[in-house]
Amino acid sequence: METPTPVALIDDDEDLRRATAQTLELAGFSVSAYDGAKAALADLPADFAGPVVTDIRMPEIDGLQLFATLQSVDADLPVILMTGHGDIPMAVQAIQDGAYDFIAKPFAADRLVQSVRRASEKRRLVLENRMLRKAAEDAQENLPLIGQTPVMENLRNILRHIADTDVDVLVAGETGSGKEVVAQILHQWSHRRKGNFVALNCGALPETVIESELFGHEAGAFTGAQKRRTGRIEHASGGTLFLDEIESMPAATQVKMLRVLEMREITPLGTNEVRPVDLRVVAAAKIDLGDPSVRGDFREDLYYRLNVVTISIPPLRERRDDIPLLFSHFAARAAERFRRDVPPLSPDVRQHLASHTWPGNVRELSHYAERVVLGVEGGGTAAVPPQPTDATLPERLERYEAEIIRDALSANDGDVRRTIEALGIPRKTFYDKLQRHGINRGGFTARKSR
Repeated sequence: METPTPVALIDDDEDLRRATAQTLELAGFSVSAYDGAKAALADLPADFAGPVVTDIRMPEIDGLQLFATLQSVDADLPVILMTGHGDIPMAVQAIQDGAYDFIAKPFAADRLVQSVRRASEKRRLVLENRMLRKAAEDAQENLPLIGQTPVMENLRNILRHIADTDVDVLVAGETGSGKEVVAQILHQWSHRRKGNFVALNCGALPETVIESELFGHEAGAFTGAQKRRTGRIEHASGGTLFLDEIESMPAATQVKMLRVLEMREITPLGTNEVRPVDLRVVAAAKIDLGDPSVRGDFREDLYYRLNVVTISIPPLRERRDDIPLLFSHFAARAAERFRRDVPPLSPDVRQHLASHTWPGNVRELSHYAERVVLGVEGGGTAAVPPQPTDATLPERLERYEAEIIRDALSANDGDVRRTIEALGIPRKTFYDKLQRHGINRGGFTARKSR
């Protein structure tokens, strides 16, 4: 059964107020009646969901003053004025100033009901459009989800369908594809949005630390534990826990995490106390945990417990039609941040956008757009000065090597450990090559959005 549309009725004439309220209630409206404008202004919320019907001639604050006050709060709130014949010129002026309608007394009940119905429908559409605009603005902030390709439309639809459920989710995607952003969207679009969104990168912490980070500890639980610490799991209770690179989680921690998922309870280090937790777990992996040949030491039972719903984020190379749109967005954002104009696209930049494979996905594209705005010839291939046509083979190999190192740094946000692993070279060799090619690692470090 639909909720009746609310109507605010203001009239200092008690008999007329009672009769008008009865007319509107018989027509299916929910009426809040007030004997004066002061009482109405104190009670009506800023986002009142229906129209306002008010008499003009009232003591203290008249109907026109009430209309002006309401319009200053919300210019789209429909206000219907009830007028005596002597007030009609004032009412006409009010219509020109934005009032929805005026009804001359005495009036037929049907005349009032029809006007209120039209005003109610207008108000419903206004509030609905506001809600949609707000949702669009929120979605715009989720940068890796910008895109018009069918795969991105499908991804957004899936997120809308499962966001407000409490199922655990496994997110699969390459480096830089936006796995954490997907987790944040699931949190923001759910009823858990008022709780904490807690993220932990399982690959960034040593085995000796990760359990304390996840489960917390009591004072004296181990050497150096000088005070009690609330773990990430407990801190996420009531909200969402995001575990990135879960394939890197140590085997012993996997066993404990499985129990958390099954029992929704934890036992911090240094205590036998069992504490219940209410959380949704979103885990992300860069590999296919469903493939035993690549899963390695990751527990099969933990995989199946996490795999209630799996969301796969497509790599950028599989949605190339979104690249110009994403680049334009990132370039505009970078221009605002660095207080520069967005430069016109050079042939080198266009060629790079069209031909590059983007191993670092959206994150790499964002950094590339920043370098273009800063005038570093676009980074990647474009950042390397063209070699003379008579360049020797060693010179060409040097240029190609520098390009590979830049791409690896972009894909890994300038993180030395991950870049070295991707390149498969020793740390000393890596730094030697940076110096030889004049590459500044700091230019590839991830920047936090402001």
